[in-house]
Amino acid sequence: MLRIADAGALASLRQEILQQRQSYRCTVTLCAGTACQACGCLPVAEAMKHELARRGLADQVRLTTTGCHGFCEQGPLAIIEPGNLFYCHIKPDDVDEIISRTLQGGQVIERLLYTDPVSGRVVEKEKEIPFYAVQNRVLLGDNPKICPQVLEDYIAIGGYSALATVLNDLGPQEVIERIKDSGLRGRGGGGYPTGRKWEQCRAAPGQRRYVICNADEGDPGAYMDRSILEGNPHSVLESMLIGAYAVGAAQGFVYVRKEYPLAVAHISTAVEQARRAGLLGEEILGSDFCFDVKVVRGGGAFVCGESTALMASLEGRVGEPRAKDVHTVEKGYQDQPTVLNNVETWANVPKILLEGSEWFAAKGTEKSKGTKVFALTGQVKNTGLIEVEMGTSIRQIVFDIGGGPKNGKQIKAVQTGGPSGGCLPVSQFDLPVDFDALDEAGSMMGSGGMVVLDDSACMVDVARYFVAFLQDESCGKCVTCRLGISRMLEILTNIAEGQGSLEQLDLLEDLMWTIRVGSLCALGKTAPNPVASTLRYFKDEYLAHIQDKRCPAGVCKALVHYTIDPELCVQCGECVEACPHDAIDEEKFVIDPERCQKCGVCEEVCPTEAIHKN
Repeated sequence: MLRIADAGALASLRQEILQQRQSYRCTVTLCAGTACQACGCLPVAEAMKHELARRGLADQVRLTTTGCHGFCEQGPLAIIEPGNLFYCHIKPDDVDEIISRTLQGGQVIERLLYTDPVSGRVVEKEKEIPFYAVQNRVLLGDNPKICPQVLEDYIAIGGYSALATVLNDLGPQEVIERIKDSGLRGRGGGGYPTGRKWEQCRAAPGQRRYVICNADEGDPGAYMDRSILEGNPHSVLESMLIGAYAVGAAQGFVYVRKEYPLAVAHISTAVEQARRAGLLGEEILGSDFCFDVKVVRGGGAFVCGESTALMASLEGRVGEPRAKDVHTVEKGYQDQPTVLNNVETWANVPKILLEGSEWFAAKGTEKSKGTKVFALTGQVKNTGLIEVEMGTSIRQIVFDIGGGPKNGKQIKAVQTGGPSGGCLPVSQFDLPVDFDALDEAGSMMGSGGMVVLDDSACMVDVARYFVAFLQDESCGKCVTCRLGISRMLEILTNIAEGQGSLEQLDLLEDLMWTIRVGSLCALGKTAPNPVASTLRYFKDEYLAHIQDKRCPAGVCKALVHYTIDPELCVQCGECVEACPHDAIDEEKFVIDPERCQKCGVCEEVCPTEAIHKN
């Protein structure tokens, strides 16, 4: 691509691209996000490309491999236009039939359609699938429209026009005012007003200013930022350009989690493409504005998602947080004023400037505007990446989008906000999902992880899991965090093993207060949340472990015992043969508790359900 000289050249290029694409009579959009690649979408794409060329259809059918569509468990998946036809679980062997029957014959292949697990209804159109119908896909909706490695695709949907408008028509303070008027708050977990942060950075004294995109997404099960960066990297670059113009920065960094190779590849490609097109570097779009971006891979530590630890890592130092008495907007990277936002926050900026602050502010609640992307995982029928308006209830997300519980079980709780979030019971599911409501309920928005738990989950074990994760990821700088989290984990382990006491519950309360008050960064200050929320809403399970020496969910092995009901047992010998520890007497059909390792294999193979877990 030639260098784009100015806003007029950008608009002309957009029209030229759109005109060229009018020659295609249909489009096949194949998801090629990380999840779909793991399901085998690339061989499907290669087979379709080869078959279209063999049949002489490459000039009539536009095949596009895009970023994540969100419905990851249905991959490989494709959307065929016109018609919004949705095919899922596609294999390379299906390609010939898709081309001959659907693209050439106009027929629908029913076995490739989606079947709703709740109603059993077979759905043809993507927009009619319940998983998508409730969503408001402001950001994720662009992923299926573009190949993340093709700059022309982003330009075709209006890419970089917000930047052109800013450079031609708006001053830096006007940009900041529009972001402030929109009510956009940081999507990385803190929820700080974005426009206010930019304004503070612009006003701070300093020789240089920097902007940073935090893509060091480390929450277990969370992949919101990864999918945006993989699927629409130019939207992040355009946003950073606008932010840099607003605060007066000439250099930016994209700090990407080390374990995100596809995101690193796509954002690196986007940076090179933008440089060649004159969208990064000197005199961007014919203006006197100069800005460049460097992609940096993270240090592999969860704590480096914290702003000051990230900047320390970026400077080549150990990724440890510092005290917050001096804010990073005043003294951040290289001790200079710095704006740091996460991927999702940045990605909202061009939309706000193109559609208007009022458009964005009309979505959401009074204090939480816009939409939010969540990674919906756990024990629901439909899992994947979703985007809903702020204020959508947890119940709508779990039951309307997620489809409710699977395997005939009952939903018990939802864990929000990643490892530092909290667990909310079904009684709290009518809460609106926004920053303040979740915080008041004892959880948090976090970056957007949402794990649904059913009645097979033990809440003591859930708290122990997240506290163990935080213990491993603590940098150890603060004594309260380093020792306090370890002590919390020790007490939770005692309780899970039937060695806990009521006095230890009081000690947990004291520990949680100390850790919150004495820790420097959000990892330590929010580390007690999993324990505090489960104690608040599921204290009966803690008491069952302590007083009755019983795990109600049958998860904590030390408190689980397997027995064989002699009235149901037919002495078929299946359990004897399956037991890897020779713990079952093959004559009396009794389980020896000393030899039993509580693996549960015997219960799984028993044809008469005579083996019970107590």
